[in-house]
Amino acid sequence: MALVKCVTEMGMGVDVHGLNYTGAAQRAVFDAIHHSSLGFQQLIGKTADDMRVDVTIGIPKPEKVDGDAVLSVLPHGHGYINVVHGGLEVLNPAGDDGTLVANAILIVSFDDGK
Repeated sequence: MALVKCVTEMGMGVDVHGLNYTGAAQRAVFDAIHHSSLGFQQLIGKTADDMRVDVTIGIPKPEKVDGDAVLSVLPHGHGYINVVHGGLEVLNPAGDDGTLVANAILIVSFDDGK
């Protein structure tokens, strides 16, 4: 199987209060997938469910992200996730709350059948 990268899309998700890392990551993926509407897969004899979607999330504390919950946001395809250090976290003066920003990059690929 040889994968052909067809689309790269970026998104940003924010949790304003509560430091919900998974929620911010889910919002970043939701933002990315709603920047595009893919219809070209019909030209190559595929459906949206044939997509491979590689999701990379950048967030300050990767270990706090539930990868399966983030992938559940994808409406089609087979998702794979990689959570890395990135994003932004600005804590309140007490350090117990703050604003959290997650970034997502989604790469959509299809098997070329070779």
